[in-house]
Amino acid sequence: MRGPLLAAAGRAMGGSGGPLARAIHAKLTAALQPTHLEIRNDSPLHGGPPGAETHFGVLVVSGRFSGLPLLQRHRLVHEALQAELAGPLHALQVIARTPQQWESDPKIPPAPPCLGGSKREKRRG
Repeated sequence: MRGPLLAAAGRAMGGSGGPLARAIHAKLTAALQPTHLEIRNDSPLHGGPPGAETHFGVLVVSGRFSGLPLLQRHRLVHEALQAELAGPLHALQVIARTPQQWESDPKIPPAPPCLGGSKREKRRG
């Protein structure tokens, strides 16, 4: 099960999404001029309180990704969201495609499952 879609190309974002979701949308739009952008808040799937904005998934389709390897595409997304990743944003799933890739395969992989815990907890092996 995926979290709610907060923004998609061709649809106005309206009032949906909290301040972090709106910041992610604005920064990715400005930095990458996407032809398609979806932002998904997965925080409820990770035990966050109502209204939490800590875990997100983004699908970004941009011509800026043409000719770039996947790692470099992810770096562009991370650069655009540097302040959010240093602060309130705990986890980010990135799907970065060119317009041609999106046209040939417009499927979105499911969000990874939550493994629980936090960075501060020791895991038992």
